[in-house]
Amino acid sequence: MIPGRNRARLGWIDAAVLTAALAAVAYVVYRVDSVLEYRWDWSVIPHFLYRWDDEAQRWIPNLLMRGFFTTIRLALLSLIPAALFGAVFGVMRTAGRLLPRLLSRTYVELIRNIPPLVFIFIFYFFISSQIMPLLGVEDLVRGASPARLRSLELVFGPASLIPNVISGVICLAMFQGAYMTEIVRAGIQSIPGTQTEAGLSIGLSRWQLWRRVILPQAIRRVIPPLAGQFITLVKDSSILSLISIQELSFLAMETAVSTTRVFEVWITVAGLYFCLCYFLSLAFDRLEKRAAMART
Repeated sequence: MIPGRNRARLGWIDAAVLTAALAAVAYVVYRVDSVLEYRWDWSVIPHFLYRWDDEAQRWIPNLLMRGFFTTIRLALLSLIPAALFGAVFGVMRTAGRLLPRLLSRTYVELIRNIPPLVFIFIFYFFISSQIMPLLGVEDLVRGASPARLRSLELVFGPASLIPNVISGVICLAMFQGAYMTEIVRAGIQSIPGTQTEAGLSIGLSRWQLWRRVILPQAIRRVIPPLAGQFITLVKDSSILSLISIQELSFLAMETAVSTTRVFEVWITVAGLYFCLCYFLSLAFDRLEKRAAMART
């Protein structure tokens, strides 16, 4: 036992609250089962997670797990550009000049005050349709060698959907970057102004002040909320089903329609999202504790 740390104990109030919560869950389950005229059949779900491939002689991911892996891929691809958007516009939000602050605030307010579905619809059909031809994505895919095409499919998924995936990643990164911008701005502004004055008084340049004084402290302060925003990014990736990206929610709708097992499919999908997000929260919590221990 670590000195000075109290061992967690379950008191009678905790036990009463836990009992009441379990009773409420049991009551809800009973009411759903008695009122809802629905025949539960979970036997079809395992087949849509993994299936046996006679040709490969092994178990391979089926629709739901393929969508699950695509969701992870979309989140990882969107993380870096979202962090870049957040870092650049977050620094601009704290700039002394009016123009950078005006541009960054316009970006933040425009995206944060538009519903995600509306934003992705407008971005994909009116903006992305102009950007993709300029980037030459479709020409790159059509002219790619087999080896390069396999590499592209490993990163972005099926070749036919690579333009859609890139558009979705940019859109998701821009959307999440607006929230990360405010996190970065708050982290920078949380540094006391006296440290800036002290740095300037000892002859540090603005760049040295940012690199050695402000940014190291701001990064430590914004990591926890940025980790939470990444988990939100994972959940918000479901909006990309609107542009036919075959992530978990998109394939769940197809599975629910083909099997007519609507509740079983969506409960399974909710469980997959929960497992992924809970694992990420545990991982980020452990990293945060290690970083705190390294500073002490």
